[in-house]
Amino acid sequence: MNYTSTRDAALHISAAQAIAQGLSRDGGLFVPETIPQVDETFIRSLCALPYEARAAKVMGLFLEDYSAEELAEYTHAAYSAERFGDNAAPFTKLSGNIGFLELWHGPTCAFKDMALQVMPHLLRGALEKTGEQKQVCILVATSGDTGKAALEGFRDVKNTKIFVFYPSDGVSDVQKLQMRTQQGENVGVCAVYGNFDDAQNGVKAIFSDAAMREKLADAGFFFSSANSINWGRLLPQVAYYFSAYCDAVNAGMLRLGEKLRVCVPTGNFGNILAGFFAKKMGLPLEKLVCASNSNKVLTDFFATGTYDRQRTFHTTMSPSMDILISSNLERLLYLVTGDAAQVRSWMQQLSEQGSYTVPDAVMAEIRADFGFGWCDEAETAATIDAYYKNGYLMDTHTAVAAKVLGDYNAANGEMPSVVVSTASPYKFCDNVLKAIGHSCEGSGTALIETLSRVTGTAIPAPLKDLDKRTVRFDETVEKSAMPEAVLRMLGLN
Repeated sequence: MNYTSTRDAALHISAAQAIAQGLSRDGGLFVPETIPQVDETFIRSLCALPYEARAAKVMGLFLEDYSAEELAEYTHAAYSAERFGDNAAPFTKLSGNIGFLELWHGPTCAFKDMALQVMPHLLRGALEKTGEQKQVCILVATSGDTGKAALEGFRDVKNTKIFVFYPSDGVSDVQKLQMRTQQGENVGVCAVYGNFDDAQNGVKAIFSDAAMREKLADAGFFFSSANSINWGRLLPQVAYYFSAYCDAVNAGMLRLGEKLRVCVPTGNFGNILAGFFAKKMGLPLEKLVCASNSNKVLTDFFATGTYDRQRTFHTTMSPSMDILISSNLERLLYLVTGDAAQVRSWMQQLSEQGSYTVPDAVMAEIRADFGFGWCDEAETAATIDAYYKNGYLMDTHTAVAAKVLGDYNAANGEMPSVVVSTASPYKFCDNVLKAIGHSCEGSGTALIETLSRVTGTAIPAPLKDLDKRTVRFDETVEKSAMPEAVLRMLGLN
């Protein structure tokens, strides 16, 4: 199976090339030329398997230049009990027909671990298959969780450098300290004045800078990405939608072949897009409900057909969703239209004018697969409190999805549904404590023990004694200075 660019359908490269390169040189994102199809027999076979085997089989359908043995080796290493406990993606069924797919039991307590623990193996394989001799320099823009997960996944990986940019005031105290205390000889972390979109646009500009690429090439490096713009990061996420469906069947929520509704807290659109790939492969999903916080650029797009980033930016208690430019939406537009020239035009309009409008016929096709909704800060807090009183503790992002799913089910009818739970409540302990009615004093890191004491829940091992670790990275730069920061890390200036 070959891959093409969302902005140039004439481009054809292998899966290994797409993973190694990360972002197309034309600024587009790589997508598979075809979507493999599965049947009920395939899904039934997954139901009896552990998570790592499910993931290997699903990814193998897209990675024809990787052997089944390689993928089994990668997933066995990535989803080990040492990293994730007994189950990498546990499914918690609550009363009625609602379940929570918990994706935060990995080494950084966020769903990004599900992809970023296996991605280094995929990238290492890609470099071997493509005969690449240069060292890879991975650039990451993060709204909170991707940065730490990428740093942990690529820490001390041979022939790899990784550099993470995060918005100076756009991540939680726990997220910030996780990154600033990161260990490893090949890692770098830098804050950027502004919001996530500033950091993400800065990284994209570096990728597209021919002079910068040439300078790195002369020094023996090339750029790649660990953001969900990289297919090697997005693909592993497809697997956990299959796993959630299998676990819902195994839990008796539905019979094999019946449809499952899924609600995803959404920022950069990668997580929910992985669900779209699963649906188009033949997994019986009903609607993929896109849940937004107060930065509801996606909700407005689904409602109106106009994507408009020209709006007030809100800093919320769910910072990983504080995004106004959802990069992976570009992939959806290409998959629906098949028109690279049109997608390129829309992305140019977004860059130059701040908005674009999609025709009604295209939006009708999109709405056939997607639902949408949003909730504000007060509703997010109230949802955390309501579920806590019923025995379930959740983080701020999961609460957004839980609230939106409740509203969507009320308006469209109840059916077996799953909320994609994306982070441990301990990553946002200050806001979680406030939501359940407890006063908060001090930083988020100082409140980790308080949350444990108040709720009677255990502190995740990766977050214990976080505030006692040595800060290694404390630099903050303007967006325009990001290239120089990369060169400093590599010792090239």
